[in-house]
Amino acid sequence: MASTLSEIEEQAIQEKGLADGPSDPMAQHAYEGFAKRQSRSGSGFVLGVTAAGIVLVLASIFGLWLLRSVRRLNRQVAHLNRQTEQLNQRLQGAEQHVKSLDQKASQASSSQASAAQVATVRPDQAPNRVSDQVTDEVKDSQATSAAQTQLPLLSKAAAQPPRQATQKTEESRQRDADLQKLKQSLGQIAETRRTADGVVMTLGEKSIRFDSGKPNLSPQYRGILNRVVRVVMPLNGYSIYVYAHTDDSGTKDYNLQLSARRARAVRDALVKAGIDPSLISTKGFGKSKPLVRGSNPKARAANRRVEIGIIDSTVVSAKQPTSKVGTKPSANR
Repeated sequence: MASTLSEIEEQAIQEKGLADGPSDPMAQHAYEGFAKRQSRSGSGFVLGVTAAGIVLVLASIFGLWLLRSVRRLNRQVAHLNRQTEQLNQRLQGAEQHVKSLDQKASQASSSQASAAQVATVRPDQAPNRVSDQVTDEVKDSQATSAAQTQLPLLSKAAAQPPRQATQKTEESRQRDADLQKLKQSLGQIAETRRTADGVVMTLGEKSIRFDSGKPNLSPQYRGILNRVVRVVMPLNGYSIYVYAHTDDSGTKDYNLQLSARRARAVRDALVKAGIDPSLISTKGFGKSKPLVRGSNPKARAANRRVEIGIIDSTVVSAKQPTSKVGTKPSANR
């Protein structure tokens, strides 16, 4: 019984010693160091957990921002795709519309050409006149035979493709384009206008000038004609007409002779610059075709002029074109 009590007391003393710490100074120092290390390790753990939480929060915020940005970009891409599809549909519709217009134009051109070709078909020979002694039955027989002969010709003409009409249309378009180009080039030198057969340029006092009462062309104005030659030289199938006009001073015969000589002087200058002389025709109109009515100095200056016409030879054929008056004065008298 006594030994049991002593053991209980020793255990109580040991537990008290553990609670109060070791009584040995060295043991006490070791115990305090261990307690401090335990405290520091606990603080580091708390800081690590806190930092990890902050990182997770920031990562979550960044992930949300990135997700929203991706969604916004996807919406923009989808919108652009819809716009592209709409544009493609509009382009397809426009192409179909253009194709339908081309088909209608082609059909209209073919119909017009076929109608024109059929309209120009005539029988090779008209029915011969018969004498009064031929009976009505013979006349009817001849008329029927002529009609039967004509019908195959009409059918054959209608069945042929309108190649000739198409070729003429293309040639006409090319001719109009060439004349427009020629007008623009000559318009940079002097006033130029289109006509039904070509173009006509009017050379006034600022372009060409003659001495008073003389047909000789002053040398300083030959440069204008040289520029005209450089534009006209590459052309094919065109003829050149040179017309000279005077004012109303002087007699009719005198002005006719003077204008003719001045037209020939301009022709000689063109030939000297390189134009084939066989392509050039000249004529003097004197005072018969004034631009402005009146005898004042301004009107007379406007009426003194030289006109150069570049005319399509295939259109004019045997007909000589007449000069059409421009708006600027040309060569002075």
